[in-house]
Amino acid sequence: MHPHWATWLRVLLAIHIACGFTGFVCAPVALISAKGGRTHRRWGKIYFWAMTGVAITALILSLALPIFFLAMVAVFSFYSAYSAYRILYLKDLYKGGRPKPYDWAAAIITVLSSTLLFLMGFLAPHLMRVGVIQIAGHPISIVSIVFGFIGIQSGAGSIKRFLSPPADRTFWWFDHLQGMIASYIAAMTAFSAVNLSRWFGPAWWVWLWPTILGVPAIALWTTYYKKKFARARQKSAA
Repeated sequence: MHPHWATWLRVLLAIHIACGFTGFVCAPVALISAKGGRTHRRWGKIYFWAMTGVAITALILSLALPIFFLAMVAVFSFYSAYSAYRILYLKDLYKGGRPKPYDWAAAIITVLSSTLLFLMGFLAPHLMRVGVIQIAGHPISIVSIVFGFIGIQSGAGSIKRFLSPPADRTFWWFDHLQGMIASYIAAMTAFSAVNLSRWFGPAWWVWLWPTILGVPAIALWTTYYKKKFARARQKSAA
């Protein structure tokens, strides 16, 4: 903590750290437990609300300090957990169900914020402060660009889902899995940035290594369960 910070900022940071630690511990339990079971639901719900606390405190801190890069990151990283949680209540999209107005609002805000984050990586990398590299003699914030792109894809993917309902009734399962793992990648990113930056500074890989490892893991996990569900459908049809 910074000694010159106001007391309320230090209290907020303590809450932020406590929520982050809670989520960091709960996510693996929910991930390895039987999907849909009581343990999975209980620890998954605790994780979601811990991530909600992380996002709210991060947003307030980033605006108060101010660090606008972290404000935009807080929006897109929380949306992964939010959309993964909300999809559990939108399982009927494939048969004509409709999202709530706040689902639309969250997706649109995420796209707009992430677009700004993406553009700032090119136009004002010095304001982003992290992951600045030189491309053809021009500085860019590769971290801002990558996170912005991911956020745009996440929010736009939800909007597409709302406009064009899926045909597969198990769509929600994969959206939930991918969103929750993506949210945990964001938590790992924050942990890495806070701790490794002490030794390596704002290097791009300090922020991006969880994404580099996590995205292929999501793809492999998704492929595994799609094949598993396909085999189950074949057996039931036989």
